[in-house]
Formats: sequence, C-alpha cells, structure tokens
Amino acid sequence: MSHTRVVVSGLSFSWPDGTPVFEELSATVPGGRTGLVAPNGAGKTTLLKLVAGDLKPSAGSVTVDGVLGHLPQDLPLTGEPTVAEVLGVAAILRALAAVESGDVAEEHFTTIGNDWDVEERTRAQLDRLGLGDIGLERPLGTLSGGQVVSLGLAAQLLKRPDVLLLDEPTNNLDLDARHRLYDVLDDWHGCLLVVSHDRALLDRMDRIAELDSGEIRYHGGNFTEYEQAVEAAREVAEKNIRNAEQEVKREKREMQQARERAARRASNATRNLGNAGLPKIFAGTMKRNAQESAAKADGTHAARVGAAKAKLDQAERALRDEQKISLELPQTAVPAGRTLFLGERLRAGYGERDLFAGGGADLAIRGPERIALTGPNGAGKSTLLRIVHGDLEPTGGDVKRADGRIAYLSQRLDLLDDERTVAENLAASAPAMPPAQRMNLLARFLFRGSRAHLPVGVLSGGERLRATLACVLFAEPAPQLLLLDEPTNNLDLVSAGQLESALNAFQGAFVVVSHDERFLAEIRIDRGLRIENGRLLETSAPVTAR
Repeated sequence: MSHTRVVVSGLSFSWPDGTPVFEELSATVPGGRTGLVAPNGAGKTTLLKLVAGDLKPSAGSVTVDGVLGHLPQDLPLTGEPTVAEVLGVAAILRALAAVESGDVAEEHFTTIGNDWDVEERTRAQLDRLGLGDIGLERPLGTLSGGQVVSLGLAAQLLKRPDVLLLDEPTNNLDLDARHRLYDVLDDWHGCLLVVSHDRALLDRMDRIAELDSGEIRYHGGNFTEYEQAVEAAREVAEKNIRNAEQEVKREKREMQQARERAARRASNATRNLGNAGLPKIFAGTMKRNAQESAAKADGTHAARVGAAKAKLDQAERALRDEQKISLELPQTAVPAGRTLFLGERLRAGYGERDLFAGGGADLAIRGPERIALTGPNGAGKSTLLRIVHGDLEPTGGDVKRADGRIAYLSQRLDLLDDERTVAENLAASAPAMPPAQRMNLLARFLFRGSRAHLPVGVLSGGERLRATLACVLFAEPAPQLLLLDEPTNNLDLVSAGQLESALNAFQGAFVVVSHDERFLAEIRIDRGLRIENGRLLETSAPVTAR
C-alpha cells in the first residue's frame, strides 16, 4: 500500500474579507501520482499553497512527510534574477569558484556542504528539460514563459523532494517541452500532487482527487477513467431525477383525485341524509365523520407527495452543478479582406538575439481571419503579438494598423489592477456600461454576488483569466482584432470549452498562441503561422475537430 505523504486535518481557511474557502477539510494524499481537479475558484491553488506553507490556515493542520517541492502557477516572468539564482545554486557556485581559485575560507565549505557536484546535477537537469543552451548567468526577464516554467520545475527537482506539488506545470510549454516534462515525471518516484487542465498529463496519474463543495473524493485510475465514471454517475442521477419527477406528478394527481372523490361522497351523503329524514344531530355526526376521513386520507396523500419531493431533491443534489462561462462576445463583424495589421520587413530584438534577421518578416492580418501562431518556447511568439498590438516597437520595418481596437490578452494576465475588485476593473474598462448590465455580465463570467467584489489580487489563475477576459472583450470600443497568448493556461476543462464556443461566435479576427492541440482544433483555425529559427513561416492550419 502506498505510503501517505501529506495529511490534511480539519483545515479551515478564509480570505481577509471573510469569504470561506475551506471549512474543516480533511484528506490524505498517498504516494504515487495524484491529479487534483475542480472548477476554477474551488480552491485547488489555495490548497497547494496551504500544504506548501505559503498560506496559514485559520484552523486545522497540514503534515508533510519528507522534503517538499512546490511549483506555483504564478511564477515571476520578469526581473533581474539570474538562472542560477532562480535554481537556488548561485551561492554554491560562487563558493565552488572561490575554492577552485585557492580561497579555502571555512564559510565556502559550509555553503557547499555535500553539493560538490551541483553544477553537473544542474546542467543535467536543465538538459533534461530542454534548457541546456541557457547560461546560468542569464537574467530571468530574457526567458519565455515556457522556459520560466521549465526552469521553475528544475529548481524544485534539484531539491530532491519527497513530495512534489505542481500547479498547472504545462502552462506555456510547447509540445516538445510538455513531453519532456511527462518523461521526467514518469521517472520520478515519490508523492506527486498535480493541478492541471492538461488531459495528457492527467491521463498519466494513478488516481484523480476531485475537490467539490469543500470535500475531496478519490477516483482510482486516470482522468479518462474519471470522466467515464462521472458521466455514468450523471446518467444515473438524471434518470433518478426523471423517475422522481414522475413520482411527484403521480402522487399529486392521486391526491387531487382522492380530494375530488371525497368531495363527491360528502355531497352525496348530504343529499342522501336529507332524503332519509334523519335528525340533524345524526346528520351532523355523519358529516363530521366523513370530513375527518377525507382529511385523514388527504394527509396520507400529502405525506406521499412530500416524500416524493424529498426523493426529487436528493436526486437533484446528486447531479453535479457544473458552472460554465456564458459568453456572448460583442458583435464585431469585420469585412472580409479588410487589412487590420500590415507589417513589412519586420525585425525585433528578443533576448540575446534578433528575430527575423536578414530581410525581416512580412505579416498581414485581414478580417475575419483565425490565425494560430505556434513555435518552440523562446521563439518570439509573444514578442510578435506585442508588436502587432503596438506596445513593442520593432527594431526595423514598417507597421500599419487599421482604425479599431486591438485587444491583447497576455499570458502574464497583468492588465488588471490587483487592488481593485473585479467589478471596479470592469467599470474602468467599460465606464459607459450601466452598473446593472456590468453585474449581469460578470455573473455570466461566474462572478456572482460577493465574488464580483473580490480584489483581483486574491483570485485564482482561472478566475483572474475570466476577469481579464471580461475587461478585455467588453472594453469600449469592442475589439475587431483579438490577440490571445496561451488563453487556456489557467482555465478548467469546462471553461475552456466555453471559451471555444465564444471564439467560434466572434465575428472579428484573432491570432492565438497555444500549444493545446485540442483547443486549436475546436476554434476553426483557417491559417497557421510558425516562428522557428528566427523566421516567420506559413504552415497548414490545425485539423478541425469533428
């Protein structure tokens, strides 16, 4: 039997405004691979932070057996720290260099400890994750989002953890990097707890832990088997609801029929008593007896109706309440062939090299095109989107943009004010929208009631993306060109499907960067672009899902 590595006992946690997340949550996480799934906002990221000690519970305890590694989803994507500093080996490398140069101060040996092979281990780990060509002194800010995620995983693995917590570890990773991560995790032994919307990763799990209504339920097997079990349970629940509804209708019908029969009997009895010429005292007694009998029968039927309704309530509670984004994007039809962006002989600086060197790159975006932009991590996809948007000037070439707003949803999700609430951010983006309409809009993005008044800074990754989507898509004026950089990174599987539906209804043009093959297949891409080795290439569009 797998050894338990994490124990959560009576855990309670609330946000500073009093909004509860967990109340007396208890669970154990055994050794092996566990995938943690739940809708956005259910508390997956919060639970991992509580286990890691980044958040403190208001009650209860967390016990971790062994060394803990934690890869959060909100990794810093900018800044001056070097690769070595992010990996936590900079001080050791400096001590090693000092010793090699002849400095035998005791403090250097204390710093090194048993890590004399740290540089070899670091290089091996970076090579395994596809980062072998990155210098240890390279600043973090020059890396792509995918490279930062791989670097963060390398930092955790260098700790040699017994328990590893991963929060959306495939975010921003290209296909090659994803498969390298799969291989690393396949070879890793210990207790692994993964939060992810990546089906391929979840299908490599030993079990699925479902976080729902403040409780954790385990399902043996991988995500596909979990989905099959959930669907089977849903079919049973829906059948039970139909049966319970029929039973309620039948009991109500029988109660009404019993009342009508009792009324007819009472009417006939009154008429017959009058014809029989009985004294009034006998007639009154018989009438009261008939009324009491009718009331007793009515009570029996009412109890049956109540019992049938209770069965219906129980059946409805058993049916999963899957919250889904309900999106209706602004009607922004763009005439076919209208040029929204034209770049000629474009060149750009990226990291330590130039993009589109030589004659530069030509790019025309015409409405209502649906373009998928792909390429390896670090190729410059986000850089090109920023040039199209206009917040980064190319180092060479000419740029023309049509009138009309270009909306850019970056993978950093840094457009909103963390100190303002979701509702306040939307009000700033769409000041002319009536307050009631804004609240209705936020409800369609699953920010209902008090959720709309939470500060953006306390939102989960998926909630933050939904809030950003609301502000970007409904800002005034409505966008004619959408630029989406890894839009499904922080969305749960249900919400990702709703985003697919929304984009399929959008009448403007969009360019999307994504490594999610299923997502690209669902949104009816009609043109493919790829950046590779500093060149912008036309490719075939992804195959549309059937």
